[in-house]
Amino acid sequence: MTDTLARLKSLDQPIRTAIIGIGSAGKGLFYQCGITPGIKCVGVADINVRKAIEVAKAFDRPYRVVESPGALHDAMRQGAVAVCQDGQMLARCESVDVMIDASSAIADGGRFALAAIETGKDVIMMNAEADLIFGPYLMRTAREHGVVYTSCDGDQPGCIRRLIDEIQLWGFELVMAGNIKGFLDRYSNPTKIIPEADKRFLDYKMCAGYTDGTKLCVEMALVANACNLVTTVPGMHGPRASRVIEVFDLFDFSAIHESGKPVVDYVLGSRPHGGVFVVGYCDNEYQQSMLRWFPSELGKGPFYVFDRSCHIVHIEAMKCVAEAFLDREPLLQPTHGFKTNVYAYAKRELRKGETLDGIGGYTCYGLIENCSEHQHHPGVPICLAENVTLRRDVAKDEKIFMEDIAYDPDRLDYRLYSMAANQVDAVS
Repeated sequence: MTDTLARLKSLDQPIRTAIIGIGSAGKGLFYQCGITPGIKCVGVADINVRKAIEVAKAFDRPYRVVESPGALHDAMRQGAVAVCQDGQMLARCESVDVMIDASSAIADGGRFALAAIETGKDVIMMNAEADLIFGPYLMRTAREHGVVYTSCDGDQPGCIRRLIDEIQLWGFELVMAGNIKGFLDRYSNPTKIIPEADKRFLDYKMCAGYTDGTKLCVEMALVANACNLVTTVPGMHGPRASRVIEVFDLFDFSAIHESGKPVVDYVLGSRPHGGVFVVGYCDNEYQQSMLRWFPSELGKGPFYVFDRSCHIVHIEAMKCVAEAFLDREPLLQPTHGFKTNVYAYAKRELRKGETLDGIGGYTCYGLIENCSEHQHHPGVPICLAENVTLRRDVAKDEKIFMEDIAYDPDRLDYRLYSMAANQVDAVS
């Protein structure tokens, strides 16, 4: 990091960064770009342009609201933050080096990323859902255009990847990549979650998607697709624990190691809240003797657990921006295609003719599954389960399959997903 900081400080021109989506994460990213040497936010876009204006005001940045490409360039040339409603226009702007998608829009997130890639920008995805469902296609397109496409640092998938890289550098074999979830209610919805969402200043639907486990599954699918991991059951096991060290009583790591297939999973309710962990294997006698200095923290061997107590999304994201632009290095991308995906399950009894309302809604939740097990009878990816109509009744907790829905294959998200699925062999 010292070298990265020194190189950022020595740049003749800062890395010109654009942010699409000014929610909680986008606001933090805007602030951090303003204090990180060598990185400068030159443009922000949000469908609610008032939010973009307010964030510029909050951090005393001169800004100009623009509605055309010409005005966009003029504002940036004059040192003002270009503020607009049109994310596509910002994604295509020639005065931008790196685009960060921090929006929550799945189809538009893919559209913004593709536009940025095609116009020569590196793309950092903080939109995990668009990253998952379109990632293989976007990664392949980025390679063809000589730019970097990567998931963002600071969120759980990026932090887990950092931990995996560390233990493999130390000579450990990866056995499990793990997440820590505080609370789970598969049947949460935008009404039930109102009190908790209000405490955290979160959108109700977004908060319900966190609470029902869909977001967790999306995050772990990103890790699995990048690191060639699997899940042993749909949705993972997720046993309850008070501390991460208890994983040794909750999982059969010998069996996982012997299978030769490292896995993704999580623990529920454990400290550190909001943390992540990995389990590694080491059978070297000398190394084990050294690790006995820390028996209560790491384990007795040959399996050891390493955790991070927190992730600080917008702060850590800047390193990812720097690595992409300076080193041409992605942190996390779907190198193994769709090793896993997250499929829709009914939150309640659903009736023929009902319209699914997507992640965090009233109709369905998502579970991570291995794609190889469902190639001939595919489920509906949760990231595509919005504004499509059921062809049949579906029981509560039943999986929803593609033949169960009426959908338009030419709709943007379905077209991008089709292209991503067709890229799997090419990127494996």
